[in-house]
Amino acid sequence: MNYRTEISIPNSHIQINHNHGILTIGSCFAENISQHLKYYRFDVLENPFGVLYNPVSIYQAIKLISNNKTFGPDDLIYHDSEWHSFYHHSDFSHHDINVCLQRINSQLEAVRLYLKNCNCLIITYGTSYVYKYKSNGIIVSNCHKLPANQFTHYRLTSADTAEYIQSSWELLNKLNPKLNCIFSISPVRHWKDGAVDNQISKSALLLALHETIKEKSDCSYFPAYEIMMDDLRDYRFYDADLVHPNQIAKDYIWEKFSQCYFTETCLGTLKDIKKLAQARLHRPRNVYSEKHRQFVKDQLQLINRLKKKYSYLKLEDDYNYFNSPPKSPSL
Repeated sequence: MNYRTEISIPNSHIQINHNHGILTIGSCFAENISQHLKYYRFDVLENPFGVLYNPVSIYQAIKLISNNKTFGPDDLIYHDSEWHSFYHHSDFSHHDINVCLQRINSQLEAVRLYLKNCNCLIITYGTSYVYKYKSNGIIVSNCHKLPANQFTHYRLTSADTAEYIQSSWELLNKLNPKLNCIFSISPVRHWKDGAVDNQISKSALLLALHETIKEKSDCSYFPAYEIMMDDLRDYRFYDADLVHPNQIAKDYIWEKFSQCYFTETCLGTLKDIKKLAQARLHRPRNVYSEKHRQFVKDQLQLINRLKKKYSYLKLEDDYNYFNSPPKSPSL
C-alpha cells in the first residue's frame, strides 16, 4: 500500500553538465537550488539582484541587464539611515551611498558578461502579487520597510503575468539565443496574503507560465511547488514556521531536479565531488597535527584526480583552500 503520492518527473530535453554556466533569478527557491549547485561545484551565478518574487520584478531585472543600465544616486531612495534600490533586495542596501552603488553596478556588470555565454537560466516565481510605489508608479522588488500606505498592493491577472513572462523570454533570447530556461513556482506559500489568495496567486502563475512556455523548445517547467504540496504534504517536511521547506525537503527536491536535468555523466560526477565538498566543511581540532597534514594531502590528491577525470571542473578555490598554510590558533 502506498502512503504518499510520489510525483514522477520524466527526463527533460534540457540537459545540464558541469561544463555549463548556470544563472539563477527569482525567489528563495532559486537560492536553494544555487546552494546545491555550488556545493557540487557547478559554475553558477546566483540571484544577481537578490531574492525576487513576482514576474514584474524579474522582467525588470532582465531589462536592466539588457539595456546596460548604470545606477546613480537618483536611482536610489534613502530610508531608515540606508540607501536602497527598489529593484534590488536589501542585501545591496548600505548607509554609504557609494558602497550601495558599487554593489549594484559591479553585480550588473558581472551578470551582463555571464549571461552572454551561460547555458542555462533557472527562474523561480513566488507570487503574482505586487507592490506599486504610489509616488512614481514603480512596481518594486522590495519595499525596504517603507510605510505600507506608500504602496498599492494588488494581484496581476493571468494575462498580465503571461505578458511579463513572454517579454522576459524575448529579452533573454536576444541576449543569448542559445540559452535554455528552466521555470519553476516556489514551493513557499505566501501566507501573509491568506490561504485563499495564496492559492489564487500560485494558480495565476501556473496558468500563465504553462500557456507561455508550452511551445518553446528552449524552455522547461520543473514542478517544485507540486512536489511540496502533494508529494511532501506532511508538516514534518517544513521548518518551524510551517511555511518554508526544511532541509530534508530541499534535499529531496534537489534529488528530483538532478534526475530530471542532469546527464548521466553529470550524475556520476556528483558522487566524486561530494567527497571533496564534505572534506571542505571539515573543521579540524589541530591544524598542526600529522593527522590533519595527511588529511590535507589526501584532498589535494583528490583534486588532482578530479581535474584529470573532469578537466572542465573549476576547483581552483578548493585547491587554494587546502594548499594554503594553516592559520595560527586565535589567542
